[in-house]
Parts: sequence; structure tokens; C-alpha cells
Amino acid sequence: MAETCAFIRSEMSAMNKVITKPSLGINVVWHFLVIKGFRKTFDSENDTFRLEFLLVPVIGLSFLENYSFTPLEVLWTFSVYLESAAILPQLFMISKTGEAEAITTYYLFFLGLYGSLYLANWIRRYQTENFYDQIAVVSGVVQTIFYCDFFYLYVTKVLKGKKLSLPMPI
Repeated sequence: MAETCAFIRSEMSAMNKVITKPSLGINVVWHFLVIKGFRKTFDSENDTFRLEFLLVPVIGLSFLENYSFTPLEVLWTFSVYLESAAILPQLFMISKTGEAEAITTYYLFFLGLYGSLYLANWIRRYQTENFYDQIAVVSGVVQTIFYCDFFYLYVTKVLKGKKLSLPMPI
């Protein structure tokens, strides 16, 4: 969603727009597969995260803290805030079951790596362009903090060839 809003806002370079078009297409296909193709793999017994506890604060914050109170700007802000907290349902599921499949751990690792590189991008942009986007930087820091515990488990378990499992599930 953040890519779509940024693309519409036209605050990207020409190269970034070329990269974003295929990325948007891949995201559409991915979401369709998750909703339709992989629906039978949904674990309703363990997936009990209450999305309203995530969405209500994110929606409220996007209305309160944005650069201009226009629909597109609020949507962009919402997408950035949501992206920073999107790991919470996955972490909740891992803590509830006490373990995660290998493919899930790799996916979460690379998602966290993306968030960390996103933060590094903003640090570099500040150094080279003297440009600072407070919403993006703070959201990137929050996202990286959420991933710290997962990164620790990934390094101490998965990289040593062990299955990612918690000492005691909730």
C-alpha cells in the first residue's frame, strides 16, 4: 500500500517508478494468492490476533500525525504506520505456537532486513540530500525495534541449523 500511495504522490525518481510498477503487480498477485490460493492453510485455532488492536491505533495516528490532511496523504501515512507494525500478528502467532516453519522464518528475516535497509536508506538520504522524513524514519525505527527479538532468535537458532522455537510458548 505504501508503494501505491508513494507512486501516486509522484515523489519517486524515474528509476524507482520503473522498479515500483512490477513490485505493485507482484503484490497484487501475492495478495490474491494469500486470500484465495492459500486459504486452506489458515490456522484459525492459533491465529487469534485481534486486528482491531493494531488497526484502530494506526488509523487514529494516521489522522493525527501526517504532513497534510488530504485523503492521499492520510492513506500514505496510514500505510507507513501499518507497515511498521505489520510484524505483530506474525510474532503473536510464533509466540502462541512456540515455533515457526523454516519458510516463515526466512520470510520474516527478509522482511526485517528490508525494514532495516529502509532505515539505512533514510540515514543515507539525510547525509547526501539533507532530507529527513520524520514519519518514515520514526516508523522505520519502530519496525526495526519490533524485529530485534526475532533477529536474535533467527541468529541464535536458524543460522545454527536449528528450528526456530521459543523456550516456552504463551
